[in-house]
Amino acid sequence: MINFPKIYKMRIVLRADENAKRKNVFYAIRSMVLASGLPYEPAKVNKNWPRLVFGPTCALSQYAEREYLDIYLRESVPVEQVRQSLERSKPAEITLLEVSRVPYAMPAVADLAAAVKYRAEGNFSAFGTEQTLENYFNADHVEVVRRAENGLTLTFDVKPLVLEAQTENASVLHLTLAGKNGKWLNPYVAIGAWLGLTIPLPDDTFTISGIKMVREGLYWQDTNGSLHLI
Repeated sequence: MINFPKIYKMRIVLRADENAKRKNVFYAIRSMVLASGLPYEPAKVNKNWPRLVFGPTCALSQYAEREYLDIYLRESVPVEQVRQSLERSKPAEITLLEVSRVPYAMPAVADLAAAVKYRAEGNFSAFGTEQTLENYFNADHVEVVRRAENGLTLTFDVKPLVLEAQTENASVLHLTLAGKNGKWLNPYVAIGAWLGLTIPLPDDTFTISGIKMVREGLYWQDTNGSLHLI
């Protein structure tokens, strides 16, 4: 009988400096784990690398206040020791927010996430829209028309994907979006539709000049439909 080593999963929530290049952050995180001295489980693609699973990344045009990372260890290490080891080895552009042990069988963050909350910041009054954000998304249907360069149009109802839309003040808005089949609505598309802007097809790289989009966090949903921050 082959005795397979027991694997322990640690879930890390972190924030990368807003000015850090995303691809460099991934390398920095891997180097952080390598230098931490933690007994990591080797990755299948390269046994010299730690086995890491990142949570869903947001678009390069957006900034995430919470990034998610699962680290797999071959030995049981106390949570506080894991935090201290990572604190000593982390680069300056990374801030550790939370460190916890989760069951090995717990789904990855990408599979667990049911909703995402965004904060949009900018001068929305400059676009001249008269309808409030709340009224726009309180309609029975919110149809967004996307237009390709060849003239092709595609209309879809984003109402089921917008769980909440709230105005904090004239320059700050909040959106809570639901995922569908592992895919997420570009929050700029929702804001752009409300502002009456032309939405391109495809829309995955669509942004709005002067509007900053911040992903505040991902949420899981319990059996009662309530959302909880991951």
